[in-house]
This record gives sequence, C-alpha cells and structure tokens, in this order.
Amino acid sequence: MDILRQNAALQFEEELENLKKQDTGAVPTGWQMSPLSVVTYLMGGTLKNKFEVTPKYIGNRRLMEIAVATLTTDRALLLYGIPGTGKSWVSEHLTAAITGDPSLLIQGTAGTGEEAIRYGWNYAKLLAEGPTEGALVETPMMRGMKQGKIVRIEELTRISADVQDTLITILSEKIMPIPELSAEVQAVKGFNVIATANNRDKGVNDLSSALKRRFNTVILPVPNTPEEEINIVQTRVASQMKALELPAELPGLEEIKRVVQIFRELRNGVTEDGRTKLKTPSSTVSTAEAISVVNSGLSLAAHFGNGKLSAHDMASGLVGAIVKDPVQDTVVWNEYLETVVKTRENWKDIYRACKEITF
Repeated sequence: MDILRQNAALQFEEELENLKKQDTGAVPTGWQMSPLSVVTYLMGGTLKNKFEVTPKYIGNRRLMEIAVATLTTDRALLLYGIPGTGKSWVSEHLTAAITGDPSLLIQGTAGTGEEAIRYGWNYAKLLAEGPTEGALVETPMMRGMKQGKIVRIEELTRISADVQDTLITILSEKIMPIPELSAEVQAVKGFNVIATANNRDKGVNDLSSALKRRFNTVILPVPNTPEEEINIVQTRVASQMKALELPAELPGLEEIKRVVQIFRELRNGVTEDGRTKLKTPSSTVSTAEAISVVNSGLSLAAHFGNGKLSAHDMASGLVGAIVKDPVQDTVVWNEYLETVVKTRENWKDIYRACKEITF
C-alpha cells in the first residue's frame, strides 16, 4: 500500500541511521543520538563519511539549539508563532531525531477532554469489572511517560483551560495520578512534551500562568529574508512533488520568487522597495500557504495544462490563499493588483490571470 505521507522517522530513516553511526557526542538517557546530531539533522550538513543531511528547518540555528537544549532538561518545550512558521514540522522532526517515534500525538481542539491527555476507560469492561488496570485506556501521554519518549501536543491553546491544567502535575512532578486505582504512573527518563501554539489565531484559551511556567518557549519567526523564504518554498515543493508523483516540471525560480514576493509584501504591508504602503489581508499569507499555492498550481499544470507552471495555474491558488474574507480581502487584493502588480513590466501575465478570477 502506498503511503501518502510517511512520518519523519520513516521518510528520513537513512539520514537518521547515518547520524547515529557517525555520532561521537554524549547521548542523553532515552535519546538515540546526541543533541549536536539532532541539530545537524534539523539544520542539515555533511557528516564525516561525506553523507549529506538535508535541512529540515531553514532559519536561525540558535533557535534549534535552544529547543534541543530545553529537551535535555526536565522542562517542556513550547513552539510559538504565527500559522505557517513550521511549528508542527519542527516538532515532528525533533521527536523523530530524539526518540525515533513521532507518533505520540495529542491534537488539541475545543472538544479535547481530560481523558485525551490523562487516560480513559473501556466502558464495557468498566461496567463488567469495575475500575481495573485492564479497563484503563492509555493515552499517548501515558505511553510516553511509561516508555520514556517525547509526546507532541498540537494547538495547545485550543484546549480549554481546565483541561490544559491537567498537564501541570505531569510536567512539574513527572507523575500521572490514577486515583480510581490508588496508583500513579511515573515518567521514565527521556519523557518530555513538545507543544505548539500560534499567536495569530489565539484559539479557545490562553495558557494559564502556572502552565506557562512549566514550558520553555521558542518563538519561530517568519523567514527573515526573501532568499530564505524562497529556499524553504523550493525545498518543500520539490519534496512534495516527489511524494505526490505529480507529472509536472519543477517550477522555475522566477515563478517561486513572484509568489514569495507577493506574500511578503502583503504580509509586511509595504512593497519590496519600500515606496508603497499596502493594506494587509485578514489571512496570514504564511510560507506554508505559499508552498500550497505553488503545489496547487503544479497540480493544475500537470493535469489540465502542459506540465509547466504558468501564471494562469498559480492565479487561483493566490486568490484562494489571500482572499479569505470575500468583502475586506477582495478590496485589499484588487488594490494590490492595480497599484503594484499591474505596474510591473514582467508581471502582466499574472495580473491578467488574477483579474480573470477575482470578483
């Protein structure tokens, strides 16, 4: 069976094995490689045996060093930033490199209950036997504590405050009480938690001050330079094209540059040359959405075009990514098209293509 998307530990298995073989650093208890090798896995590099490790995070190396150093202590890690800055991506790759198992995941939503974090019950067994160990349903958190592995929590701020606070004892005391059995689960060395939260869409609840104190926070910023963002988009698009087996040509650098420039200008509220101030849309116009725009365009080119990405293929993705509010964002987008895109000599094709599908 073909897997649409393998987890990071399987997808980059060869890199992880080479890193472990070449590792000469001190390996913390419960880890499969040294902190320095984890950072090399994230940032990329050439090993002593000339094996090339591809970069998973393109940005400030110090941020990754801080994140990895945090996980060597008893402090949990909170990756914070606007949507599309790679929080989930970094979380998965950190876990894949450290424990080799990024599957212990709790997805935070408004409906996430206490039983999703601590433990649940098999109610048929509970009614038949009463509260017994056999009737207990383990959560990823409980398995992570027992096995000494890292547990990931996505969108922590979407979980209600009272459920969030069930983490306090787990993070501070490293135990999970089970009062129904007069027992407790004690965390094995290697256990820790990586949570993600975004500061643009605050979700359902902010974190309590008590819970914030249990985390070290690393803020993942948007890419600093156009070159950095272009590199990210190029790398991720090439990877996803291979995984999806799209019968299209890799997009040219100029097409990716245009998408990135549009996103950066609308995100920053000013043109690249600093001469024209712009209104910003309600959408985040993040790097992740830029990747999605290019991938969508490639799919159109592959299945309904000549296999080569064109402005016409990208236009629908651009409009869909930017115009989230049909009233406010349409005004912002049309103004940008008329005052910026239309005036650029080599952008006539993208201007016409976007105007065709913009209401």
